[in-house]
Amino acid sequence: MRAKRNIVIPIGDIAGVGPEIVVKALSHPEVYEWCNPVVAGERTALERALQVTGLPLTLREIQDARAQEYCCGQVAFYDLKNVNAAEIAFGRIQAGAGRAAYEFIEKAVDLMKEGQADAIATTTINKEALKAAEIPYIGHTEIIGALLDTPDPMTMFQVRNLKVFFLTRHLSLKDAIAAVTREKVYQYIKRCCQGMKNLGYENPRLAIAGLNPHSGEHGLFGWEEVEEIMPAVKQAQEEGIMISGPIGADSVFHLALAGSFDAVISLYHDQGHIATKMVDFERTISVTIGMPYIRTSVDHGTAFDIAGTNKVSELSMYEAIRLAAEYADVYTGKTC
Repeated sequence: MRAKRNIVIPIGDIAGVGPEIVVKALSHPEVYEWCNPVVAGERTALERALQVTGLPLTLREIQDARAQEYCCGQVAFYDLKNVNAAEIAFGRIQAGAGRAAYEFIEKAVDLMKEGQADAIATTTINKEALKAAEIPYIGHTEIIGALLDTPDPMTMFQVRNLKVFFLTRHLSLKDAIAAVTREKVYQYIKRCCQGMKNLGYENPRLAIAGLNPHSGEHGLFGWEEVEEIMPAVKQAQEEGIMISGPIGADSVFHLALAGSFDAVISLYHDQGHIATKMVDFERTISVTIGMPYIRTSVDHGTAFDIAGTNKVSELSMYEAIRLAAEYADVYTGKTC
């Protein structure tokens, strides 16, 4: 039987639902069958989350995650003592919450560097709260990438067995189309291939989505497939990469979900986001690849409108922990 991995979970922005979904996820006994969950947080925030949720869990402060017994019913956590939940209101942007959220992530990364944790599963933070705290990063990927000296990690979405990479993400649709160039597509295909190898796939079967309706129909509905995507695919194939496409976006994600491909390269933000979230919104997990350690994350926000009400579902956090535990066994951490 394999040794269970330590998965560190920073609790996020405590003005949002982060602490709630952490304690709710850790109330499931099977989580402790997958891994040893280690929380990077603060006592008053976790106590407030237990009060909101009414869960009969106890908090157990620890100093060394390697020298612990883990069992459902006890939340093993590091207490950073860096914020007082009584001073942080639910549902509001607050610098104190943004600063604490950054410090929880920083502690989680330190634990991985020290060998006390093998992977990280992140909850929710707020970009405006980070800005209010004068944190010079906009999100988890940028923070963790900087702390681990990885300037350009890759993002992959996973829901069930559907895995999706993104050639572009936070660009306008006009700029995203302009970014579909032969060289960019070719280089990204190579990165995706290495990213999948990092996850344990020896010879990953990749597919790339088309940009235009019906992948352009040989120029009838646009020339990007003919002039940019197909030459990049051919070049990658000549180097031994198993890549198919471009395949129409109305079918390629279904084919991958059915098992024809191991991963799909989406060309812009909504193309891949819609495909994954329509399969199962709450089980769509963000996976960051190319850093020394695997990172998984919920793919929803701080939900300020329902924070402190016990209305939030923990399913995304639950799934993020499960995937982190699964990939921690095989992840190689090579730059891609």
